Amino acid sequence: MATDKMIARKDGAVGRMIFNNPERRNAVSLEMWEAMEEIITDFVADDAVRVIVLEGAGDRAFVAGADISRFEQERSDPAAIERYGETVSRASDALYNAPKPTIAKIRGFCVGGGVGIATCADLRICSDDSQFAVPAARLGLGYPALNLRKLTDLVGPAFAKEIFYTARRFSAAEALEMGLANRVVPVAELDSYVDDYTDRIGANAPLTIKAAKAAVGELMKDESVRDIKMCDKLVQECFESEDYTEGRKAFMEKRPPEFKGR
Repeated sequence: MATDKMIARKDGAVGRMIFNNPERRNAVSLEMWEAMEEIITDFVADDAVRVIVLEGAGDRAFVAGADISRFEQERSDPAAIERYGETVSRASDALYNAPKPTIAKIRGFCVGGGVGIATCADLRICSDDSQFAVPAARLGLGYPALNLRKLTDLVGPAFAKEIFYTARRFSAAEALEMGLANRVVPVAELDSYVDDYTDRIGANAPLTIKAAKAAVGELMKDESVRDIKMCDKLVQECFESEDYTEGRKAFMEKRPPEFKGR
């Protein structure tokens, strides 16, 4: 990668993508968005990686939005703004459309673009000191409709409007109430809680998880553009797989299954 502000690490079945800009609360620059797409693409291509975890370096923030100090360099004219937007879209789409399960492990500030990144993940597990905000209305920024749809799909239209209209910070408890967070745990338990989830997911049948993720994704689309045939094909692949045979054998033999993803 062209930057040391993003770290990619593989720990067994877990691919970890770390936003490594702690002195700026992991604010994201253009080169970090570019690296994000590269990392996700690599994790998706690696059969050994079964679950992807996103986290921020340090203990102050997950991602505290875009790196505003780089705006003059990266978003100073219409062409630069267009390039920046296209890069963000590619990175976000790579994460949102990844066929493998993704977890945003959130501690501290999750602001602006950080919320956008978190909403592209499948699950959001947060420490109880986390804070969420989208301060666009205080900066004069516009958000694309598709980005707003991701947030609205999670929290509903009323909470989405509240988040944008007020531009205030919301606590982890409020995020849980809205549906923005899946789980909120004490700071001291965040690492072990996420590790437990990755262990559980990594031990389960990859083809089953892939089919379920694809089905949920299609059901979130407008009915006219849903690809249900693709979903049915993925389900059939589950039943025709070695893993289905292994799952039945393991159940009868009263032992944990050893799934291979094929």
